[in-house]
Amino acid sequence: MKRIIIHWTAGGYYPTEFEKEHYHFLVDGQGKIHNGKFKPSDNEICRVGKYAAHTGGGNTGSIGIAICAMAGFKNAKNVGKYPIKKVQFEKCMELCAQIVKKYSLQVNANTVMTHYEFGLKNPNSTSAGKIDITYIPPYQWVEKSEIGSFIRTKVKWYLNKLS
Repeated sequence: MKRIIIHWTAGGYYPTEFEKEHYHFLVDGQGKIHNGKFKPSDNEICRVGKYAAHTGGGNTGSIGIAICAMAGFKNAKNVGKYPIKKVQFEKCMELCAQIVKKYSLQVNANTVMTHYEFGLKNPNSTSAGKIDITYIPPYQWVEKSEIGSFIRTKVKWYLNKLS
């Protein structure tokens, strides 16, 4: 595995069976981690119907993690009924650190990224224009352009706690 791509489900606080088909791990509204239908190793070589299809143009070698939240998100002033909770966000960062350690990944913009960042780097993919994650309700002061860096800093912090 070569990278982690972080998403929000654009749904409620608990994973649906549909969502479990598209992500390897999902973090619910209480911070509990749910396994998806597919294992990360299923995305080493993507075969139709036999891998977690979470990032158009970027599934091969990628582990998809989703925070169960953000249904109805429009913008920072209208986050919908299910804004990301701090407990979810922090648990997601901790999970990312565990995965980084397990797969001996470096933490940088090419190995730990949001779906939004992947789309920016790959403008000809179907991920271009995706908005997850462009806003973190518990950390409203983090600018959209700094979210990826903020996330990587959090993952590094949790990684240091694992050492």
